[in-house]
Amino acid sequence: MFSYFTAEHEAFRRVVRRFVETEINPHVEEWEAARIWPARDVLKKMGNLGLLGLNYPEEYGGGGVDYWYSAVLLEELGRADCAAVPMGIAVHTDMATPALAEFGSDELKRRFLAPAIAGDQVAAIGVSEPDAGSDVASIRTRAVADGDDYVINGSKMWITNGTQADFVTLLARTSGERGFRGMSLIVVPTDTPGFHVSRKLEKLGNHASDTAILTFEDMRVPQANRIGEEGLGFMLQMKQFQRERLAGSLMSTAGMEKIIRMTIAYCRERHTFGRPLIDNQVIHFRLCELLTEVEALRQLNYHCVRLIVAGEDVTKEVSMAKLKAGRLAREVADSCLQFHGGMGYVEEYPMARYFRDARLLSIGGGADEIMLGIIAKYENILPGR
Repeated sequence: MFSYFTAEHEAFRRVVRRFVETEINPHVEEWEAARIWPARDVLKKMGNLGLLGLNYPEEYGGGGVDYWYSAVLLEELGRADCAAVPMGIAVHTDMATPALAEFGSDELKRRFLAPAIAGDQVAAIGVSEPDAGSDVASIRTRAVADGDDYVINGSKMWITNGTQADFVTLLARTSGERGFRGMSLIVVPTDTPGFHVSRKLEKLGNHASDTAILTFEDMRVPQANRIGEEGLGFMLQMKQFQRERLAGSLMSTAGMEKIIRMTIAYCRERHTFGRPLIDNQVIHFRLCELLTEVEALRQLNYHCVRLIVAGEDVTKEVSMAKLKAGRLAREVADSCLQFHGGMGYVEEYPMARYFRDARLLSIGGGADEIMLGIIAKYENILPGR
């Protein structure tokens, strides 16, 4: 049988699966109730196992392996009993550090990337703002040059790992140019005077993930903390978004399959009117439809991975995968909860958590409507074109 994964990939999969089963799942209820996961503890354990920085250079502690290993990691994280902890991990591995690894100076990589790969520092990505979510070009946070420093003022919102991060990869305006021009990516240590966690947000789902509003007040950071050339931050962030969005699709695809198979098992055990629920054609046909959709999405994910490994532009294909994943996750959540009946509606059963957690994917990392706009642009079908 053909497989994209080698024996080495599958051996790595077993390591990650064991980690999820022993170090994450037994603690999910506790962390969800506490509304936070112990990022430093979990990431340190992952660093010790070599699970962080898989595609990053070995000289900074990375694995130096191909992106198929990242696909394995993300799929197995997606099988966790909640979406919150995998999201926090993926922010660290696939959102806050890719631009640093590819475009950061050697000094920046040694100060921030190497500790992140070791699990000694927690990373967050600071892009969204109260008035600029998917519309990244509208951000207002400013970093004004003053001698060898930037003086940063502004705020960021929806920041995953925001209350625990040791550094934030921050997108800020470094010139007066409007729109996407004049932005830069800057690594901001959170122990710098002027940095504040304004508050932690209470969310519909993903409860174990700490999501914060961050404030920067006359915060001075060396210009040497800038990633790449000044003014190219938007471009670097857009490139990084492809890793972020594919990570979301890979994790959610594994999560969808898990919840469907859990629903199949429930419908086999649950009897109504003298026979198992699974015997109802409307139920087993619908579950088969969903499994087919999940498999199609998985193959689109793998196509994106192939393109990344080949060094190709994956923007259109990743946007399609992210769009499909967000919408399919909602379908899966709704159908599977329906087939669980009242049990699906109570918090003591995992179905309710999945229903809440799954809703985020169509919003975070670029809403469905943004994905559609990107696809339309690549297909040259925008109005007036």
